Amino acid sequence: MTGFQFDNIRIAGIASAVPSKTVKSEEYYAAFGESAVRKTVETTGVESRHITSEYQTASDLGFAAAENLLNGKQIDRDSIGVLIFGGHCGDYRKPATAAVLHKRLGLRLECAAFDVGLGCSAFVYCIQIGAAMLNASSFSRALVIVSETTSKMVYPDDRSLEMIVGDGGSAILLEKTAYSSSISGRLYTDGSGYRAIIVPAGGFRNQNAGNEPIVWRDGNPRTPYNTYMDGMEVFNFTLTKVPQSIRAFLDESGQTIDQFDCLAFHQANKLILQQLARKLKVDFSRVPYCLDRYGNIGGATIPLLLSDKYGDMKEKQDLRVLCCGFGVGLSWGILTATINTEDILPIQETDEVFSEGIINTPEDLTKG
Repeated sequence: MTGFQFDNIRIAGIASAVPSKTVKSEEYYAAFGESAVRKTVETTGVESRHITSEYQTASDLGFAAAENLLNGKQIDRDSIGVLIFGGHCGDYRKPATAAVLHKRLGLRLECAAFDVGLGCSAFVYCIQIGAAMLNASSFSRALVIVSETTSKMVYPDDRSLEMIVGDGGSAILLEKTAYSSSISGRLYTDGSGYRAIIVPAGGFRNQNAGNEPIVWRDGNPRTPYNTYMDGMEVFNFTLTKVPQSIRAFLDESGQTIDQFDCLAFHQANKLILQQLARKLKVDFSRVPYCLDRYGNIGGATIPLLLSDKYGDMKEKQDLRVLCCGFGVGLSWGILTATINTEDILPIQETDEVFSEGIINTPEDLTKG
């Protein structure tokens, strides 16, 4: 268990972006059958998702969110000394996607920019890393971008995931403050479950995997370059270790779950959220969800949820938020913070593509 607490740093802004293209679950009636689709919707709660175009990437969504946040709050970009991109859907094998975002956002040279290769827990981990680096530096601000295009990693005929995952990105501004504004939490890892959610090929362990789809043990076709998930293992992990960890954290920190205005959990599926509420003995109405319209978008689900719920809120209000991200790794984390609703921007839609970054030939390297 790795604990953290920062009393001089606050979450000073959250903005989120999704692609404009929407795919509704009923569009899969012909492919998967109406009965099967309706059952999936009932279990997962996912009724529609936002999906990127061919060349639109996670960094495009993260960039749009960051631009909206920095411009909307009139942030001096030279005050940003740390830029973190969290997610699995980077633009390239190399360089780091954070470097591309650094260029596009026009940040100063004296800025640490790097990627964190985590999925569903990325938001919590990246906030901890960003706050720790900010705490140890002379800079006043850090920018965390958590973004995924999980739909691009799913085989189209995979009934277990195709109707569930979506694309989206968020930007989170961390800022030093003279006022007491504690950010605290815990980080966890169980590497014995690394195969529970995995894309076996595409890295350097298996560079020559075939591209032909095969039927996996769950009965769904996919290639080794697509996401495989052991649904039962993930379900059991989520409903045992996650609530245990939340309860332990609250006990150790002398807090109760009733002290929080919002329980912002990773948007895995509706059934898991309902069961987590039951395990934690809270009414499900206290566990907001937006996966019905956006699906499971990995690490960006928590900030996107906050943008969805509070982004259009007219009344200024300090929120005590308990966040928990959990999934691929297996990795999970808990974070508590106070966030003012005026610092949370509504979700925007974007079709923007960084055309300069599309490199297929040597000549493309001369662009831009």
